[in-house]
Amino acid sequence: MISDESHILVVDDDNRLRDLLRKYLMDNGFRVTVATDADDARARMQALEYDLIVMDRMMPGEDGLSLTRSIRIDNTVPILMLTAMGETEARIDGLEGGADDYLSKPFEPRELVLRINTILRRARPAAGPAEEIRFGNYVFDPGREILQGGGSVVRLTSSEASLLKVLAENAGDILSREDLTVLCNIDGSERMIDVQVTRLRRKIEPDSKLPRYLKTVRGRGYVLWPD
Repeated sequence: MISDESHILVVDDDNRLRDLLRKYLMDNGFRVTVATDADDARARMQALEYDLIVMDRMMPGEDGLSLTRSIRIDNTVPILMLTAMGETEARIDGLEGGADDYLSKPFEPRELVLRINTILRRARPAAGPAEEIRFGNYVFDPGREILQGGGSVVRLTSSEASLLKVLAENAGDILSREDLTVLCNIDGSERMIDVQVTRLRRKIEPDSKLPRYLKTVRGRGYVLWPD
């Protein structure tokens, strides 16, 4: 998890949802400030800087999309927009208006946390080039999503590359199938993660049936242990 007390501003006029979001995000290690509408959000942003804003789109008065466009004039703070409007056109409007991500209601709170962590990871300035990860005779460059071994480039599908990148960026941390489904943007059920792991093992493991690097943690998920 990347929370490390990142400070989140939750902007939502629904008292119940706002309180639930505050509690859940705080339980997951975030600092949380709440605002009830656009004017309240602006006042709080003048007083403090935030690492990310969770913004409801449909609010009385100035809505979340209008507020997002206004913020984007002079502020690059990441914005995750929440909405009951799940249509493609509404999502496009939100993203074009400056939102970094878009989550339709109702949603699973865990997915919200995963998306927040993904946005924060992207938003943080890199300390330098992404560190290469080694597995025996193989080397993976997460930045370029290139796997090399035996003196040549090993072909990866887009799903395999995405999976290996997420695992490499979280090396040593156990990620559930649900986590990987969201972070890797792999369509389909969580069973698809098992399929992609099996395919990936065939490319990086000396013996895919006795994995040394990409291990299964029973009942919890998968973990990558590079050299």
